[in-house]
Amino acid sequence: MWGPSPYIVRDKNLWKKFSNGEQAWDPHLRSTREVSGYGIHATDGEIGHVVDFIIDDDTWAIRYLVIDTQNWWPGKKVLVSPLWIERVSWEESQIFVKISRETIKESPEYIEEDMLSREYEIRLHQHYNHQGYWVE
Repeated sequence: MWGPSPYIVRDKNLWKKFSNGEQAWDPHLRSTREVSGYGIHATDGEIGHVVDFIIDDDTWAIRYLVIDTQNWWPGKKVLVSPLWIERVSWEESQIFVKISRETIKESPEYIEEDMLSREYEIRLHQHYNHQGYWVE
């Protein structure tokens, strides 16, 4: 599971106990390289696959998964927040989101050449009916 996770140790003092040559291993942690290509399943069926990630360069948080939908209809890329993920099947290389295929299909298109603006993010979050991560 991405986003807030009970498996991640957030206390920096506890990190020190692994600094004496001992390695901590989290079975839920994967590299973006490994997850690229994972299939995306909406609530009502498969919809695309992960082709990239948008990472906040201040906090290193994964803000969005870039989803390519070209195998399902004339292709476009859309963004999905990790907070909208229901579960991940590491064995099947699949990500399940809490969004319908139609909602993803009608999502604002993500164009890589365009700068990701707050205006676009507001439209995106309104489309998915979710509050933006920047609203605390």
